[in-house]
Amino acid sequence: MKKITPVILSGGTGTRLWPLSRESYPKQLLPLVAEETLLQQTARRVADPALFNDLVVVANAEHRFVIAEQLRCIGMSARRIALEPMGRNTAPAALIAALFALRDDPESILLLMPADHAISDDEAFHVTLKMGIESACDASFVLFGIEPTAPVTGYGYIHMGKPVGHGVRKVLAFKEKPDLATAERYLASHDYAWNSGIFLLSARALIDEMRCLEPALLHACERAIEAGRNDLDFLRLDAAAFAEARSVSLDHALMERTKNAVVVPARFSWSDIGTWSALWQRGHKNAEGTVVEGNATAHNARDCYLRSDGPLVAALGVHDLIVVATHDAVLVTTKGRDQDVRPLVEMLRQSGHETATQTVRTYRPWGYYQIVHSGERFKVKRITVNPGAKLSLQKHEHRAEHWIVVNGTALVTRDNEETLLKENQSTYLPCGCIHRLENPGPEILILIEVQSGAYLGEDDILRLDDLYERA
Repeated sequence: MKKITPVILSGGTGTRLWPLSRESYPKQLLPLVAEETLLQQTARRVADPALFNDLVVVANAEHRFVIAEQLRCIGMSARRIALEPMGRNTAPAALIAALFALRDDPESILLLMPADHAISDDEAFHVTLKMGIESACDASFVLFGIEPTAPVTGYGYIHMGKPVGHGVRKVLAFKEKPDLATAERYLASHDYAWNSGIFLLSARALIDEMRCLEPALLHACERAIEAGRNDLDFLRLDAAAFAEARSVSLDHALMERTKNAVVVPARFSWSDIGTWSALWQRGHKNAEGTVVEGNATAHNARDCYLRSDGPLVAALGVHDLIVVATHDAVLVTTKGRDQDVRPLVEMLRQSGHETATQTVRTYRPWGYYQIVHSGERFKVKRITVNPGAKLSLQKHEHRAEHWIVVNGTALVTRDNEETLLKENQSTYLPCGCIHRLENPGPEILILIEVQSGAYLGEDDILRLDDLYERA
């Protein structure tokens, strides 16, 4: 059987799971349904070398180092990580992956997977994939349909026709999110499946079809690769060329227009984890049907979803509520309205509220930092540095810094001297001092940084040397 090239599409922002998921750190990078993140679970699902080639990832450029680090943490890497300078939905991302794949193998078969879906049975997933291989090799575009378990109005539906092979049916039509009465009719007919958004297809067939259906889009993707540049282990797509690509899903650009679409009814359980209600459905419920996660508690609260990564959330005498708290934001809604979180986030974005897109943690290739407190002429940060990582060699024109090691070991460069600091030791970096922080040890380095000065903006950094080749 021909091996499959797995492609993870990780350009989504997951705004419907705000405030936990945000543009700067979306849901695929979060451990929402297990100890591992959705991205890590997706990568593990296609790790069998007997069935799959090396992994390819198409991702938002802002998340590049987090994605690489999360793959490293599970002992995996990607053959190629292509970086999108801006979001353009799944059709351009699929074309980028196909154009890359053809360089390695003109007969490549791609498995296109969103990075943020939950699938509980990997073995059943592989069995379902194998049912679609022959059709994909014959230039059909294979979708995987999920058997509806309820008249859900938030999913797209596939109208399935007659069988055209073992376990494979012709696609008659796509139906957008229906109203409740229509969804109930679809459910009763047994001829409709939820559209999982997972595709198996020939890279050559995809490019040939898109050359007819979306020639300008294909041309923009070709130019984005040609004018792109290598950056460490990543390929940065050219921003100007990629900006010319039409923002469109693969469903709209290809699947709804082609005559070669088929569907394999899936034999695995699936969820796109698109809403807080979906997490409530999957979660461990108490005797009153309430899911409690993190720093939360409930008393006489029925059928609620309560989650806090920040302050204590305590619910009393309520029902059907969703309450999600982070360190800087709290969402309160009902399970019937959580589909509308996205427009709420857009409203926050338009008003210039940073919580619409940014988390309290700012991720860097070496780890992350979090502002603990700030005021006039001072700022306090908690800095976490991964084992073996180092910050850039840098200096500041307007601020001085104090570093206090809380956990681990820090190798500090200060002008022409190097000092090894251990737990509860500290150092002072005067304004204009050339300095660098490195974690030489096997465990996470945590330190507190106290900044003082007339200007404390993040742009007051002059990098003199940087392992990660940032400007």
